[in-house]
Amino acid sequence: MLAKLLLFLVTISFSLSVYAQNSSLSGYVLFDNNKPALGATIVIQNAHLKKETSAGINGEFLFKNLPLGTYSLIVSSLNAKTQTQQIKILSNKKTVNVILEVTNYQSLSEVLVKTETEKRKTETKGFSVNLIETKEASLRNIQTNELLNTTVGVKLRQNGGLGSQVQYSLNGLSGNSVRIFIDGIPISMYGSSFNLNSIPPSMIENIEIYKGVVPGHLADDALGGVINIILKKGAKSNLNASVSYGSFNTFQSSVNGLHRFDKTGFTVKASGFYNASDNDYKVWGGQVKHIEADGSQVPITARRFNDAYRSVGGMFQVGYTNVKWADQFFIGITGSDDYKEVQHGAFMTIHPYKGRFLESDALLTNLSYQKKDLFVKGLDINTNGLIGERNRIVNDTTAYAYTWLGVRQQRPVDFSNPDGETMDLENAWGSQQEGGPTLLNINRKVASIRSGITYEINKNHKVLLNHIYSGVDREDHDEMISLLENTFKQTSNLHKNIYSLSYELTTFNNKLKFNVFGKHYRQKVERIKPQFNDDNTQVVNDIYTSNKHYNGYGFASSYSFTTNFTLLASAERAIRLPNETEVFGDAGDNTVENTSIKPEISNNINVGFRFGKFNFNKHEFLVTTNLFSRKIQDLIGLPPNAGDRWENDELVQYNNFNEETTSKGIELQLNYTYNKNLGFNFNLSKLSLEFKNQYGNVTDVPNTPLFTINGALRYSIKNFIQNKASLNLFYNTYFTDEFSYIIVYGNTRDDGRNLVPTQFINDLGLSYTFPKENVVLSFDAKNIFNEAAYDNRSVQKPGRAFYIKLNYTINKF
Repeated sequence: MLAKLLLFLVTISFSLSVYAQNSSLSGYVLFDNNKPALGATIVIQNAHLKKETSAGINGEFLFKNLPLGTYSLIVSSLNAKTQTQQIKILSNKKTVNVILEVTNYQSLSEVLVKTETEKRKTETKGFSVNLIETKEASLRNIQTNELLNTTVGVKLRQNGGLGSQVQYSLNGLSGNSVRIFIDGIPISMYGSSFNLNSIPPSMIENIEIYKGVVPGHLADDALGGVINIILKKGAKSNLNASVSYGSFNTFQSSVNGLHRFDKTGFTVKASGFYNASDNDYKVWGGQVKHIEADGSQVPITARRFNDAYRSVGGMFQVGYTNVKWADQFFIGITGSDDYKEVQHGAFMTIHPYKGRFLESDALLTNLSYQKKDLFVKGLDINTNGLIGERNRIVNDTTAYAYTWLGVRQQRPVDFSNPDGETMDLENAWGSQQEGGPTLLNINRKVASIRSGITYEINKNHKVLLNHIYSGVDREDHDEMISLLENTFKQTSNLHKNIYSLSYELTTFNNKLKFNVFGKHYRQKVERIKPQFNDDNTQVVNDIYTSNKHYNGYGFASSYSFTTNFTLLASAERAIRLPNETEVFGDAGDNTVENTSIKPEISNNINVGFRFGKFNFNKHEFLVTTNLFSRKIQDLIGLPPNAGDRWENDELVQYNNFNEETTSKGIELQLNYTYNKNLGFNFNLSKLSLEFKNQYGNVTDVPNTPLFTINGALRYSIKNFIQNKASLNLFYNTYFTDEFSYIIVYGNTRDDGRNLVPTQFINDLGLSYTFPKENVVLSFDAKNIFNEAAYDNRSVQKPGRAFYIKLNYTINKF
């Protein structure tokens, strides 16, 4: 039925778009030096219609199917001043030529004209999507993760301070239901050190966040949604460097630059980062206690003492930009290395770790190619791929037990004399985490490639074909077990192919946009674990293999009743395949394997509205809403849906919730600005995420915030202290309602011991931009009231902290 309805809508819309007849507007856009303004953005609009196009290689542009009337024509370019003129179209054809004044300086408001246009284009295609720009954030002490955490419907789930494990929640769905991409490549392929905490906003062009329904060009098994990090790809020579220092001995630095040789188009790009922190912030409450020699427990406020983090990484690429055979062609190498101490297991227990740490590295070769109008006009191709190795070492060989004071736990030498001499207590299992000493080496060979072909039949019709392949071949061996046992290494292989075919329609003078797509998923899993038989007389292989395939489909549509009121709707039958960690486990993340885990399948629906931008004198505001529904079979999560949870407080296992899981909710976002100086952003997300437990009771899925509010206030002061200098003041607030971090079983109610309490976190910041705009100094105060902050499984995050940052940019050299 759904397929027939989609076919009917496409047929009717196609016919209407063919027979609609109106006037046309054409012309040329030139710079005042008589050169064509290639790529200039041309927008034509009035109260009932808005269209956009770009100037061609000779500066030419064309608008078709324009009703007769009066319009505003806005022409902008990053190399010139924006020009706006009023035109009247009273005949079948009209020609207008525009001359732009070239300038080396363009005001921020002019840049935002183009940015707003691109942002609006993305956010009005029918998908539930947010586009985050990073220009402002790149000048402050804000990590990319913090930037995401301010977005409506997005909740950051971090197990502590800088470098700790992070998950992302979109409309309540988190973990591996949400996929993270860097230019369309799964971020997991880059290794743990190349994560969103490591990549500074200055390296990022923008961030796309798709919730629930994911377009075909990002084909992947993303049931909850996708966060796509788009790195900067400009062809203009530039250099940016930043350094910051702050609380907990936190040091962060980054540098990125590009140089293009104009005559040949040969281009060199490089970027790098270094991050380090002691993460020795204070924690309290729960199991944060000191254990005396007599066994008595004393609640204390303690500093984390085994949580240091260090990461270093970089990317170097050479290639060509804006040449005849390629818009972008790069081949390069990406490398990273990190060190992370582990303070505790999955939960903050009364026995913290000391001496357990992780070391990771990655070395990858990457290639990217993009070309518009390949062979014929309208045929575009893009390819991104990488291949290389990732390695990880889990080191845990210290047997002594420690308390939250960071000292070895004591016990009486003679238990019959508890007040007598004491000695260091050692764990019976000989390590910090239960399971025994380990020097586990996890070696992975990884490969991923994403390819896409787009053919624009005309301005109204477009077809897209996309494919992504991801493969991991993994070997584990432990230097702490016997040579004989190590001879029989476990091998784990996971390969995934996803194909998508999409069709896009734009009609009714750009008022109606429609996208329909289908996806095909294939996953092959193989695990070979050599082990002794029961009487230790023979080595046998425990072999697990599977080769499964699934199909999904969906659509997205929007209709603009006016230029300021748009209705959006989307739906998808989404598939999410179990990933490497969920299938094979990862000792470094305190998870164990589950080869019987099943994929998630969900019916996702979004319906939303977009009101604005409305302009009244110096006031501007925009309101967006989204209603969403998810019906999920076999949701994968932590902890498992079992009455007797097998895992201790250190180890966890991913498993399926056997009953259907449902999620329903609403998002609301308000953006307001006054006179380009005062800005206010507010958003909230309220949802329910429920499943039926083994006793037949409907209960909330654990460890999931259900009600969040974010607010941000910004004020800019021009010509502060110096002419053309500016001071920007920032205030951010984050509210998270209480939620349970484990399942409540039977008919019992949660007595509060398993609740993550209500949180209300406040941040302040300021940045000062010097007159030439190439130097920015900023200061940020995080969690200014030193409130206890939590995300995952009641693991406390940093309290009050202060940071200072210096950012330097060269746009010409």
